Amino acid sequence: MTVDHRQLGVDLFNEVWRLIESRDEDDRMIHAAHASRYHWGEAPDCKPENLARGEWQVSRVYTVVGLHEAALRHARRCLDLCEAHDLGDWDLAYAYEAVARAYSTAGAAPEAAAYAKLAAEVPIAEDADREQLVKDLATL
Repeated sequence: MTVDHRQLGVDLFNEVWRLIESRDEDDRMIHAAHASRYHWGEAPDCKPENLARGEWQVSRVYTVVGLHEAALRHARRCLDLCEAHDLGDWDLAYAYEAVARAYSTAGAAPEAAAYAKLAAEVPIAEDADREQLVKDLATL
């Protein structure tokens, strides 16, 4: 049996968004986020940005359920991947957003503000992506 890791990563990523919006099953959401990141990492065409986005989503899930230490761990992994692979644009902006959101979840307002500022300063090519970032930063 051949496993299509890329497709599983995509499908699970989308399932996580459904679960974030519904908040029906928090444990399932956490497991699906980790499974998505795992499968992306196993896909033969995996790129650093896929890994960074997976770490970002895992971090986001942990902020949704209020587990700031795990959120910060995965946000930092996302940022590390962006820095190690020179990922910019919205990947870098959202890495900073993830760190800011994790700090916000922890109640660390000065740190959250500092990383939100870094996120807002990243040049983003697409107007729609920039607008979404502004909206997401406003939810901190």
